[in-house]
Amino acid sequence: MPKTHIEKSIKIAADAEKVKSIITDFSHWKHWSPWLILEPECQVTVSANGKMQEWDGKRIGAGNMKIITEGDSVINYDLTFLKPWKSKAKVDFIMEELGQDTKLTWTMDGSLPFFMFWMKNMMERLVGMDYDRGLLMLKDYIENGSVDVKLEFLGESNYAGCSYVGIKNECTIDNVGEVMEKDFQKLNGFAKDNSEILTKEFFTIYHKYDFNKNKIAYTSGVGVKDVQKDLPSGLFNGNLPAARVHTVRHIGPYELLGNAWSAIMAMDRAKEFKKDKKIPPIEFYRNNPMDTEPKDLISDICMAVK
Repeated sequence: MPKTHIEKSIKIAADAEKVKSIITDFSHWKHWSPWLILEPECQVTVSANGKMQEWDGKRIGAGNMKIITEGDSVINYDLTFLKPWKSKAKVDFIMEELGQDTKLTWTMDGSLPFFMFWMKNMMERLVGMDYDRGLLMLKDYIENGSVDVKLEFLGESNYAGCSYVGIKNECTIDNVGEVMEKDFQKLNGFAKDNSEILTKEFFTIYHKYDFNKNKIAYTSGVGVKDVQKDLPSGLFNGNLPAARVHTVRHIGPYELLGNAWSAIMAMDRAKEFKKDKKIPPIEFYRNNPMDTEPKDLISDICMAVK
């Protein structure tokens, strides 16, 4: 059976004792878990002593997790998945004191069913991204007592479509943030010089994302009132078609946008809507990050539906 290993770390401005008190009590996990945020209706049961958690959801499947040993620097958990397929994994939290701070490392060692060997790289990357977001939210929760992020499940609506000026690019999933930032700097320059023709709608169209090969192809764009002539080098005219879309809204910093993506992909897998595969998913940015606090940034993840 294909073996999988995930390992991610973060520095938290708190002593190891405080960190340990949070990660060894499952009653806290609902506040920072990168999975429970995807499905508010999920049935979650925590044991009276806080050392075991069970869940049963339509989007995130079913399973349980329990603490096996609690050392001074290492916490060991047994993780059992019951749905969508049965499997087991070993999970560790490793704490390292850094003066008044703590380096926290989160690991998982498990395996996939033999017939899913081709998903090994994808699963390690996807769960690794979950771990990254989870650690960021855990850091906020421990340091600030809350996590400034939430999802709103807006359901289906009609999108009218638009003309746009865009930039198309390809890169690795790992460095998409850096590459996309440069694209938006160029788009913002165009927008600043042509504010009178904008519809004020900034977005990214995701044409292709391959988690196995770590590749992504996308177009970042800004809505315009009509087709534009004499565009700067690298920019082109495009059109977003009118469509019926299913939307998950993310409120919070862009670095946690994966929560909304994970949610809408889980809803797709659970067949909560019928995706139109002919139209790629779109990420709309509803306010300006230049004059908006990260906790108040609004982004809509939209998938076209039939």
